[in-house]
Amino acid sequence: MAGGGAAPPPKQEELQPHPVKDQLPSVSYCITSPPPWPEAIILGFQHYIVMLGTSVIIPSALVPQMGGGNEEKARVVQTLLFVAGINTLCQSFFGTRLPAVMGGSYTVVAPTISIIMAGRYSNETDPHEKFLRTMRGTQGALIIASTIQIILGFSGLWRNVVRFLSPLSAVPLISLAGFGLYELGFPGVAKCVEIGLPEIILMLIFSQYLPHAIHVAKPVFDRFSVIFTIAIVWLYAYILTASGVYKNARTRTQLHCRVDRSGLISGAPWINVPYPFQWGAPTFDAGECFAMMMASFVALVESTGTFVAVSRYASATMIPPSVLGRGIGWQGIGTLLGAFFGTANGTAVSVENAGLLALTHVGSRRVVQISAGFMIFFSILGKFGAIFASIPLPIFAALYCIFFAYIGACGLSFLQFCNLNSFRTKFIMGFSLFMGLSVPQYFNEYTSVAGYGPVHTGARWFNDMINVPFSSKPFVAVLVAFFLDNTIQLRDTTVQRDRGYHWWNKFRSFKTDSRSEEFYSLPFNLNKFFPSV
Repeated sequence: MAGGGAAPPPKQEELQPHPVKDQLPSVSYCITSPPPWPEAIILGFQHYIVMLGTSVIIPSALVPQMGGGNEEKARVVQTLLFVAGINTLCQSFFGTRLPAVMGGSYTVVAPTISIIMAGRYSNETDPHEKFLRTMRGTQGALIIASTIQIILGFSGLWRNVVRFLSPLSAVPLISLAGFGLYELGFPGVAKCVEIGLPEIILMLIFSQYLPHAIHVAKPVFDRFSVIFTIAIVWLYAYILTASGVYKNARTRTQLHCRVDRSGLISGAPWINVPYPFQWGAPTFDAGECFAMMMASFVALVESTGTFVAVSRYASATMIPPSVLGRGIGWQGIGTLLGAFFGTANGTAVSVENAGLLALTHVGSRRVVQISAGFMIFFSILGKFGAIFASIPLPIFAALYCIFFAYIGACGLSFLQFCNLNSFRTKFIMGFSLFMGLSVPQYFNEYTSVAGYGPVHTGARWFNDMINVPFSSKPFVAVLVAFFLDNTIQLRDTTVQRDRGYHWWNKFRSFKTDSRSEEFYSLPFNLNKFFPSV
């Protein structure tokens, strides 16, 4: 027995670890429980504002290289928004049914630049004609590339691959889908630090401190922090611009800091309805199609991780493989639509909007459908949409610092299903995360110094097929983790529990958990005709 002066032993319940949760608690509105209409409309508008960043950044990088001016850039931004709205509606009604915003894909940028630099366009002297010819070449490559996602998704092949995904191998995929985009965060803020840094600070104050300092009946400051802070910083940027602070600044500084340098408002028409093949008939080149197909596959893998993160932040159960395959198939249709309309870009799940679900604690499907309505509406009313699209990009970069971090943290949260005291778990997790950061760093460093990737043969399309996937951090990480997790010590019975595989067993089939019907079943009784397995 312990001596009389010894401290009493701690209570047993104090030593218990936090319980594992199939669904994320503390979410105010899940997929099937929409907020009141006024709140839902404001939240939908907030999603629209957040996805504008990528929708402007990608065309702003590509269109000038293609030979286009402000008018072409504004039309491509409008087209990208229009198609994103349609794809988001299709995904929420017929795809995964998750509140996932479908926007542009950064992965497709590299092969698109490769098409722009192709020799067959370099002789064109007229910039507008060069833009049209390059756009048609990109459309042709994307039309062929979309078949990869459509076939893998709807045939059930991707469903069979995802069935081997465990919580352990999902951690590197989802974590680097968020953390791997760090280059779009603070480096973008620093391009105009007097605008970007106040946005980060205000976002932290509004979302993390004010809700606890000022008690109101309903969450306001954190839920609508994006609208509050963008309005304040945008006004501040306008005052700086109007007062002549940047009058003698460098051209690059003016481009990032001024509110009147995007060229979108002057270039956008008042009313414009994008339509298929508006740039002309697509052209096809076999090599470019192969390169774009590989980029399409990488985008598919990255979106898989983001879909899982969205299901978590929407307080749904783990997404069944058959539903995930269905979503990837619809993502392929989205890429095909983008190719028809001429967005010069593919389709992927918007990582920043997935992070917004976490910030607002609202994972409602209706909110995202409303945001899709805003995308379509403002893409048709060009001038009005261009006003919002002209928000300085460092403000969006500040938002990315928070939203991408949320997705990275979501990936790490799946470690709750794994045995972290297992050396096997530590090795697979650590090695895959390290290689997911290190291998793309080598490829990107090599490219920035040499002007081309480590694989440099006479066939540009072959170079892209190797360089593009190995420049993607989530792709490399999940490739390493998936292979190791499904080959090391699998015959050991304790390994299945260490990797958390048993936690997701009940979600590997659509019908083995009753909650799957609630979250993922198709509307209008379509499950009778398109059953999930």
